[in-house]
Amino acid sequence: MQERLNGYKAAPDAYKAVMALEAYVAKDFGLDRGLIHLIKLRASQINGCAYCVDMHVKEARRDGHSEQWIALMCVWRESPVYTARERAVLEWTEAVTRLAETGAPDAAFEGLKPYFSEEEIAKLTVAIGVINVWNRLAVSFRTPHPLDAPTVAAA
Repeated sequence: MQERLNGYKAAPDAYKAVMALEAYVAKDFGLDRGLIHLIKLRASQINGCAYCVDMHVKEARRDGHSEQWIALMCVWRESPVYTARERAVLEWTEAVTRLAETGAPDAAFEGLKPYFSEEEIAKLTVAIGVINVWNRLAVSFRTPHPLDAPTVAAA
């Protein structure tokens, strides 16, 4: 894969604006970091963003999430590893990420209400929007993810 352009170099002010919103989501949001990991990783999987999947898997791992929790996210409906609260966020993340297909159905929205206030639902939706912006930039410009050092299997 060949990078088409470096978006940050081409339009630094645009990237700084997205980074400002990202910084708000990352630091001042008041939501559980685990939920943010769910949102970022699941949306990135749906959007086929290798750069973001690589980044968010590493962040989730660094923050203590299990390999099982990370690996089964792409098949979350078939796994009991996720709580009802996490499932509501995953459902909403998929609905908003696939907005043209889903229209953000009432059932997905209603599924959030037992677990989140209106403010929290708004913030979750902003977080979904931000990762979708990043995914669209990285995929459109073919931003390559960094390669880890190769590992050698134990003998």
